[in-house]
Amino acid sequence: MSKRHSAKYKLDRVMGENLWGRSKSPVNKRQYGPGQHGQRRKQKVSDFGLQLKAKQKLKGYYANLTEKQFHKTYDEAARRKGNTAETLIGLLEARLDATVYRAKFVPTPWAARQFVNHGHVTVNGKKVNIASYSLKVGDVVEVKEKSRNMALVLEAQQSGERDVPDYLELGDRGFSVRVVRVPELADVPFPVKMEPHLVVEYYSS
Repeated sequence: MSKRHSAKYKLDRVMGENLWGRSKSPVNKRQYGPGQHGQRRKQKVSDFGLQLKAKQKLKGYYANLTEKQFHKTYDEAARRKGNTAETLIGLLEARLDATVYRAKFVPTPWAARQFVNHGHVTVNGKKVNIASYSLKVGDVVEVKEKSRNMALVLEAQQSGERDVPDYLELGDRGFSVRVVRVPELADVPFPVKMEPHLVVEYYSS
């Protein structure tokens, strides 16, 4: 396993959950944390500990966003009217890299960020290479013609590990996707239980 892969899956083991539902996750074999003390009996976690874990899990799921990026997204969610936890999920799913991952253009959230940064997609016909670019309902994301035969694109499209959620509408033989609506927590196909309400408690305490 490469250094990058082991670092990525370390998050699975720290959380004790298979965050992305991948078959290669070490959590499928070992249910304990990483390191020499990983098998120690776990102590009861405080409310703050539960809130912190919820934040780290959600932040980690989106290719381990930086604290600054994640906090900025939370601040935007808190500023808007309505349920902050649900709004936070909607904003995270509106990220261009998240949509590229959900549409199965690439196999992992990390690959999605790189795919966008390297200029392989367009939004409404215009090149966008900012992973955090926020999409709106009706926006169309498309894989550039010259990028459609890339191995990771073909691998992702053929994978049976996940399906494209119904708030996205595929087109052009699976190489374009339109944002149909803003998803709520219940709509998002997280492989593990996410608790954005605890994230709200973490930042507002």
